[in-house]
Amino acid sequence: MVKKIDLEKSLQELESIVETLEDGDLSLEQSLKYFEKGVKLSRECQTALKDAEQKVKILTDGELKDFEPAGEAPD
Repeated sequence: MVKKIDLEKSLQELESIVETLEDGDLSLEQSLKYFEKGVKLSRECQTALKDAEQKVKILTDGELKDFEPAGEAPD
């Protein structure tokens, strides 16, 4: 079974990990654990984004189009 992730929550956690690592107050072992968790989260987010892009392609019959803000007609 494929695990669904909460993209917003994962991105917030990844940002927190980056800030913690940038502070530089961790031991090498702690830094490696945070780094490992960050890499895992990054991969999960990339997969979720690829899945979302695939769904959009399917819904638009494989043709991605530029976004047109509401009220503006195409040229």
